[in-house]
Amino acid sequence: MADKAEKPHLVSPDNPSDEAMLIAKPAAFSLDKFKSTQTAALANVETLLPGLPHHTIKEARDFVRLHPDETTYWSVELCFVNVPIQGQKRDTLHLIVEELAMRHLPHALIQRFRLALATKPYDKFFLCHVPTRNLDNKWNETNLNCCTRAKTHWIMAASLYDSGVEGYKGELSRDPDAFPSPKWPTETLSEMIGKAFDGRIIDSEAHPGLLRLIGAKQQMS
Repeated sequence: MADKAEKPHLVSPDNPSDEAMLIAKPAAFSLDKFKSTQTAALANVETLLPGLPHHTIKEARDFVRLHPDETTYWSVELCFVNVPIQGQKRDTLHLIVEELAMRHLPHALIQRFRLALATKPYDKFFLCHVPTRNLDNKWNETNLNCCTRAKTHWIMAASLYDSGVEGYKGELSRDPDAFPSPKWPTETLSEMIGKAFDGRIIDSEAHPGLLRLIGAKQQMS
């Protein structure tokens, strides 16, 4: 008589002796480790500006507005020098302490002008060079005039050189509301200037920029 066929062994999860025979199931997928826990950014919180470019109103080559608060967002007259930088085609403008400039450099190398917070259309901010010296010179006089008018109007400074005339003509935008009013940042002007000239502020006799201008040997690092 043939042996009876063995009955299949049923595994019961309730039987501890059968644990080794249970087929392990993968853990259920959980989103817990992907959960976002940070609160939403506050509305209307201003993003800090990076270091701004700086140039004259004519070099903007576009319509420009200057900040209307001249007391807060136009600097006093500052001192600057151009420093030749190895590997760069153009000299780089540096801020310099006036006492250092007067002691070590020819007067012709020292530039003096104000910096004012300015913008092209759609909040493309920059620091505008505002002339303060030789205002009887037509270029400086008309440059300053354009800067002053730009406190209340969109102005494009156009050179009259090709017409045989010295100076700039301030071209108004055809429509006063052609562009949205600037959303001026609230950072202080000092903070913005500090970032714009980071690494290019000559405030000691050991600064590489000053050493380069006076022809002094620089210690190699």
